[in-house]
Amino acid sequence: MTVLDSSRAALRTPVASASLAVLLAVSFCHLLNDVMQSLFVAIYPMLKEAYRLDFWQIGLLTMAFQITASLLQPFIGHYTDKRPVPYSTSVGMGSTFAGLILLASATSYAGLLLGAAAVGVGSAIFHPESSRIARLASGGRHGLAQSLFQLGGNFGTAIGPLLAAFIVVPHGQGSIAWFAAIALVAMVILWKVGQWSTIAGARRAGGTHGMGLIHSRKRTAIALAVLAVLVFSKNIYTASFASFYTFYAIHRFGVSVQASQLMLFAFLGASAVGTILGGLFGDRFGPKMVIWFSILGCLPFSLALPYADLTWTIVLSILIGLILSSAFPAIVVFAQELVPGRVGMIAGIFFGAAFGMAGIAAAVLGIVADAKGVDYVYGICSYLPFLGLLTVFLPGPERANMTM
Repeated sequence: MTVLDSSRAALRTPVASASLAVLLAVSFCHLLNDVMQSLFVAIYPMLKEAYRLDFWQIGLLTMAFQITASLLQPFIGHYTDKRPVPYSTSVGMGSTFAGLILLASATSYAGLLLGAAAVGVGSAIFHPESSRIARLASGGRHGLAQSLFQLGGNFGTAIGPLLAAFIVVPHGQGSIAWFAAIALVAMVILWKVGQWSTIAGARRAGGTHGMGLIHSRKRTAIALAVLAVLVFSKNIYTASFASFYTFYAIHRFGVSVQASQLMLFAFLGASAVGTILGGLFGDRFGPKMVIWFSILGCLPFSLALPYADLTWTIVLSILIGLILSSAFPAIVVFAQELVPGRVGMIAGIFFGAAFGMAGIAAAVLGIVADAKGVDYVYGICSYLPFLGLLTVFLPGPERANMTM
């Protein structure tokens, strides 16, 4: 326990004092970043009709965005762990800005793919470095910091469908360009945050680099593999909502496009609330308990969803979003504690895994939806939370007290 105690003490050393303003700024920019991303996903029904797309082409659009982000994030995180580049977050927003302009002006499916990929590159640059900055500003409360950072992203994801329903759908594809102004605002804020991070990072230089693993290599590898599978189960199920929930609601219940987007907003909004609750409960009961509850806790609701009527579909989707989303901050913090000094790389791997797995899933589920129908997708995805049973293989508090 002596090594573990000293490791945790080093990890929790504040830069000078907790900087709530910086943490909130990074969370707000995460909100803006994910507003722009979810906006694109929310207009899929409009794009499907305008470009006469099949479901597999919808899935490929999601894949173009998320796979681009997935492939780059771990490498960017690994690089910034060794050589932090605080201003890179502004550069990432510049790529997102370019992607939005491309999406607004595209006249072909290839143009949509290119715009989606540009937004993905922006996401890949933004997430690892901004996650590192959030941890730097945490004052040692890493769980709360990660939850607040993720909360911004979840709220942004939830707001996107509303903006699509009330702005893009009535005014058309070209109105996507209006949201490029959001990227400019985020670039300015992140440039200021980069200035703070440069100073704070210089004070903290060398704080956790070179620290050894708190478990054996085998134990650490098994734990990281389990966490990756848990992220897989969570994000595949989430991808089924992000890409196909609007189609499911329209097909099964005959609701309008705007009504389906409001249903998606309800799910995503519940996910945002669940994120902060997961951080608060993780501080009190430990992240492993939160992971147990989050992945397995939504199983009864996911199994019931394919058989529910419209009212219960809305209620169940809210409960699923609330419970399932609470796991991700705990998973990221758990993994970062397992591998001290590799905050950016771990954030890149897990954010990247989230994007990549969801992207692959969107493409595969699109093929399944074309072949079997969108109802079938929710039938098979309802069993994914069973993978939460793998949590039993994670190190317990007797080996490493992970509470923040």
